Amino acid sequence: MTAQHQALPCPLCSSPAHWMLSDRKRSYWQCERCLMVHVPAQWQLTAKQEKAEYDRHENHPDDPGYRRFLSRLAEPLLQRLPPASCGLDFGCGPGPALALMLREQGHQVSLHDLYYHPNPAALEQQWDFITATEVVEHLAAPRAVLEQLWRCLKPGGWLGLMTKRVTSPEAFSTWHYKSDPTHISFFSEHSFHWLAQHWQAELEMVGADVVLLRKR
Repeated sequence: MTAQHQALPCPLCSSPAHWMLSDRKRSYWQCERCLMVHVPAQWQLTAKQEKAEYDRHENHPDDPGYRRFLSRLAEPLLQRLPPASCGLDFGCGPGPALALMLREQGHQVSLHDLYYHPNPAALEQQWDFITATEVVEHLAAPRAVLEQLWRCLKPGGWLGLMTKRVTSPEAFSTWHYKSDPTHISFFSEHSFHWLAQHWQAELEMVGADVVLLRKR
């Protein structure tokens, strides 16, 4: 193993992560324990570069296609929430469609997004549910952020995450999802099992890209 390919600590579980592959733009390390793949810091964008990439996205709350996409998380979460629950949509982006969809079903939803709806006070409150759709793949320090969200959940509360999952090194090598320069943390099914065990949480995998974790 060359010096540049030495093991690095996994940003989720802190176990050793080893070089998995490199492409024309950057390199990727996979954890030997939780199997999360991450992009080391030297290949990560600055905040200004990251914001410029997000500004190119056009996700509108009234777009039927975008609503169908978000319904993969909204529908199973709605089936589990008590009436008139209070929640937080974390990393909602400029067009908080999911929050609107949940409000339409009688729930109260606050927003916090570092770039578009900054509301750090929301992270000092307690919530019945927290959603983060297409967020965790952007996190340089996923454990720190997820631990912060978990602390904000009331007992019995739900954390709903949506992100595409790593299935194998072979599939990862040609995966379009890793081509987005803002995607730097790639979770596998095993990563979420590790997280659930770490938190002693109830875990439900819904389809290929939705995860629900319930605080005991």
